[in-house]
Amino acid sequence: MNLIGRRCKSHLENMRANTYAPHFPKLIVFGILLSTCSSLGARDIVANEIEKDSNSIIRGGYIARTSNCISCHTDVKDGSPLLGGGRPIITKFGTFFSPNITADPISGIGQWTLEDFRNALTQGLSPQGEHYYPVFPYTSFSAMSAADSEDLWRYLKSVQAFKTVNRKHQIKFPFSLSLAPRLWKMAFFSFKPLEFNPKKSLRWNRGMYIVEVLGHCQECHSPRNFMGALSKKTAYSGAKHPTDNGYIPNITPDPTSGIGHWDEDDISWFLETGFLPDGDITSGVMAEIVETATSQLTTGDRQAIATFLKSLRPIKNPSLERETENAEEDW
Repeated sequence: MNLIGRRCKSHLENMRANTYAPHFPKLIVFGILLSTCSSLGARDIVANEIEKDSNSIIRGGYIARTSNCISCHTDVKDGSPLLGGGRPIITKFGTFFSPNITADPISGIGQWTLEDFRNALTQGLSPQGEHYYPVFPYTSFSAMSAADSEDLWRYLKSVQAFKTVNRKHQIKFPFSLSLAPRLWKMAFFSFKPLEFNPKKSLRWNRGMYIVEVLGHCQECHSPRNFMGALSKKTAYSGAKHPTDNGYIPNITPDPTSGIGHWDEDDISWFLETGFLPDGDITSGVMAEIVETATSQLTTGDRQAIATFLKSLRPIKNPSLERETENAEEDW
C-alpha cells in the first residue's frame, strides 16, 4: 500500500476512533462493527462464518449480504423496498428486471417451499418449471451448500413482505422466446459441486467459495461469448461494460491490466471501505456492492477473498492494459 493509501487508511481509522461516520458508504460503520465483533476463524469453507449464533435467519442475512442479494433485488433509484425487485439490469440481449424476493405470496416468494428455492438457486428453475435467464447467477449459486441455501431461504421468509409487482423483461428477439433460456442451459450449463482443495489452506478454500459461489464475482469480471456464456479460460480478467464504453476491471494478479500491484491488505481494505491503493475511491455499481455486501463481511472473510484472488493465474487483458499509475481508472 503506497503513501497515499496508508494516509487514507490512517485517516479513516482516526474517524472510527471518534465514532464519526464517513459519507461513503452509508453502512460502512455498521460493516466495520460487524466485521470486528463477528470475525471468527473459518472452520468450514461452506458454513457461514457467523456460526456461533445458532439463529438460521441471522446466518441467512449474512449469506444475503455475501451473495449481493440486496443490491440486485432493491431498486434504490425508484424507491423500491428492500428486496422488492424492479432493478433494471441492462445487457446486449435486452433489459432484465430483478424480481421481488420478499415473502409476499403473490408477487414474491411467499408460497415457495425450500425445494422450490433450491431449484431456483442451483438449477435455474422456477416453481412452475420455467427456465430462468442466466442474468440470474444460478450458474454460480449451483454450488451453494445446502446449509447456506436453507439459511438464506429462512432469512428471505423473514423479510417484510411487499406487494411490489414484478416488471416484465424487455428482451430482444429471438432471445425473448421461451425456449431460449432452456437451449442456453443445455449448451452452457452443467452442475458442478463444490470441491475442497486439500492442497490449499482453509482460508484459500473459504475465499474460493465466497468468490466463485456466493459472491459470483466471475459473472461480472469475466469476458463472455456471443451467447453470453462466461469464458472460463479468461475468468476474472475483466470485461467490456454492457452499457457504456468502459470496462469492468481485471481482478487477476496481472501487473499491468489487473491488480498485480495490490497486496492482500489492499484488497481487504478496498472490500471494507471502497478505498483503492492510490487513495481514490470506487464508484458506481462497485460502490453499492461495497456498501451493501463486502463492507458487511467479517474480517476473516475479506482476508479469505484476498488470499484467493492473489492466487489466481495472472491474465493480461490488452483492453485494460495501461500504466501502473493509472491502473485504478476503471474502478
